[in-house]
Amino acid sequence: MNMAINSMSNIVSINAQNLQQVLGETSQQKLVLLNFFSPQSPDCIGQAAILDKVAAEYASYIVVANLDCDAEQALASQLAQQVGLQTLPTLVLLKDSAPVDLLAGVQSEAQIREALAKHLPAQQDLLLEQAKQALLKSDLNAAFNYAKQAYEIDSGNARIKLVLADICIQIHKVDEAQALINTIDAQEQDAYFNNIKAKCEAALEAKDSPEIKEKQQQVEKYPNDLELKEELSILLNEAGRKEEALDILFTVLQKDLNFNEAKLSFLAIIASLPDGDALAAKYRRKLYSILY
Repeated sequence: MNMAINSMSNIVSINAQNLQQVLGETSQQKLVLLNFFSPQSPDCIGQAAILDKVAAEYASYIVVANLDCDAEQALASQLAQQVGLQTLPTLVLLKDSAPVDLLAGVQSEAQIREALAKHLPAQQDLLLEQAKQALLKSDLNAAFNYAKQAYEIDSGNARIKLVLADICIQIHKVDEAQALINTIDAQEQDAYFNNIKAKCEAALEAKDSPEIKEKQQQVEKYPNDLELKEELSILLNEAGRKEEALDILFTVLQKDLNFNEAKLSFLAIIASLPDGDALAAKYRRKLYSILY
């Protein structure tokens, strides 16, 4: 395959035409993994799958530059002399146009990741960047999981806490957001902090709106009115009070499993929770208890 760098991908095939661009210009911006390989070699093919996986994970930080030593023999021979190539596959890591590491022979995924860790930002910073990218794509579930992993690695990092708090507000975990904001030291309370704090205060205020209070009073007055309970659950869910919404919907389903849209609403709230959320597991079990 002879191709120039594709702006939509960080995997490129090296040839005489794009060699200087990739090994020169690109390595000034990202870590380049120059992969000497042969498509005839099972070892090379196996390692290529690992490189594809790593490239997808570190899209903002690395470029995998594949050099087919069968198709580009002259170029491969020239570069092989420069790096002291002795076997295939061989990975050469380049930064700022210069080799910074060489991995000769078949490498495991762990070995490749260990080499990358020496030349890339810390794991929590990578996870934070992945969280931000997921936010840009409106993938709140992935954003939450990335940010939470970053926080578990470095729970004292103010920027990580604020990004996680921002995501928590968007997925209606406002109390968790507030708890994170409360831990930010005064000297770290910048414009971004003030923005997230204001968003959190607005979300907290919306949690106890006059509409919710009025509907709660109606439910207290007419406790057997399932439609009122369903309407209250909608308001609570919109305000981020998901557990209360699920609890009320569950009382509806206990009375009538097929009442209006109660079951669909119940499942939709569970689906809106992040992967692995304890609340989702709790209410799935409760639903199963009345289904079976």
